[in-house]
Amino acid sequence: MAGSVLPLGAQTPDPTRGGAPAGAAAASGPILIVGDSLSAEYGIARGTGWVELLRGRLRDHGKPPAVINASVSGETTAGGRTRIDGLLKRQRPAIVVIELGGNDALRGLDLNTTRSNLVEMIARSRDAGARVLLLGMKVPPNYGKSYAEAFERVFESVARETGSALVPFFLEGLADRLEYFQTDRIHPNENAQPKMLDNVWPALKALL
Repeated sequence: MAGSVLPLGAQTPDPTRGGAPAGAAAASGPILIVGDSLSAEYGIARGTGWVELLRGRLRDHGKPPAVINASVSGETTAGGRTRIDGLLKRQRPAIVVIELGGNDALRGLDLNTTRSNLVEMIARSRDAGARVLLLGMKVPPNYGKSYAEAFERVFESVARETGSALVPFFLEGLADRLEYFQTDRIHPNENAQPKMLDNVWPALKALL
């Protein structure tokens, strides 16, 4: 992701949500992360990103550390939609975490298309028996008030429509603090990664 995109406000997840058929949360498949540069360890040492830290968190809680990181720097929701079927077929995940949309905003893409892509990715994940966690974003006001507000609503409306769990503030507590960003002031640095995991963990834990 290019990242002057900032996250939405926090929301306490409902453990009964996630979007999969009943019983799917007990499936033995891995957690599949489909994201952009925020999840792809862009610009930081391998093994220090929040997804890698998630494996350790799972071990600490007695859970299998089976996590597949299918994140790609620069990925849009269109790219995720194109790849999701193959990923679901190969990985057979129990949980899908979708961290996409930021690059759509940075490119000024049509938000109806962004929304449609997210809904379709969630639908396909549910059809494959997975529960879904959506990580939300927002853009700074300089993108234009109407666009920023509309973008902010995309994630909440998609989660509400699909019954997916939502983490509205993926970068809660980080977005306005330069010490947590690389010199480009866009991508989180290594110090930010534990906090990113902390923002995701409560909602993800509820789906395990």
